[in-house]
Amino acid sequence: MTAKTLSDYQQLRLHYNAFLNLERGLSDNTRLCYLADADRLVEWLQDIGQSVYIASPECLQGFIIDLHQIGISARSQARIISGIKSLYRYLKTEDLIENNPTLLLESPRLGRKLPEVLSVEEIDDMVGVIDMTKAEGQRNRAIIETLYGCGLRVSELCNLRIDNINFDDGILMVIGKGDKQRLVPMSQTSLDEIRRWLLDRSRINVKRGEEGILFISRRGQRLTRVMVFYIVRGLAEAAGVRKEISPHTLRHSFATHLLEGGANLRAIQQMLGHESIATTELYLHLDKTYLRREILAHHPRNAARR
Repeated sequence: MTAKTLSDYQQLRLHYNAFLNLERGLSDNTRLCYLADADRLVEWLQDIGQSVYIASPECLQGFIIDLHQIGISARSQARIISGIKSLYRYLKTEDLIENNPTLLLESPRLGRKLPEVLSVEEIDDMVGVIDMTKAEGQRNRAIIETLYGCGLRVSELCNLRIDNINFDDGILMVIGKGDKQRLVPMSQTSLDEIRRWLLDRSRINVKRGEEGILFISRRGQRLTRVMVFYIVRGLAEAAGVRKEISPHTLRHSFATHLLEGGANLRAIQQMLGHESIATTELYLHLDKTYLRREILAHHPRNAARR
């Protein structure tokens, strides 16, 4: 047997999509990226008369070389390779191939890009420039305090429901990637700002189906990721913050400030909803002054000086 037809691949794609959705429990964004990666590879293989079922490691390496030659960045190459490896793991699991040709497929080396972090003063400045005379003022204040106080992803914030908040215990239930739940303690500031926002929200005519969503627009619809991005970016500019920031910057700041305050890395991992502690270790990028202070304070060789 030489090559599978396009209709065969479409059937495979349907089953692979169901696997990513039901068994892997991936988010829609990740699932669609993996499917796009598979489509890109299959199209490339068809152009050279090959099939996804019989492609050799050398053939796949040629695909990666082509990605580099057309100007795909190293970071994007690494993401595409991750998608291809996912596809071939599926093919091997389903016994559709004998050997996995991606086992020795190497990703380009990536320099670790440290996330931008805001200081507490910069966050206070952003809150301080919010125009509380505007209808959305209290909402935007609650948004900033919730992003920073709970370390939420922007998608988690947009889908946050009122009944996810236990006001008595100060606990927020977050539905994260793959519909996985986690509990995050809330600051009193976040709780107070949300309570005030709920008073304003009660005067808005909420659209059908959005009744339980916490953060909504003046038209009664849930906020989109883009809308939250513009809210955060606009407040940063108004506050004179000269950093390239997004809603995710507040999540980075949440984690960094917890770590600097002495929080356990495992606890931060749970609050951020990271599956791997390796992802959370990105926040060990603290400045040298802080690291030196920690070493001087805790290493036994420095006991005499203390």
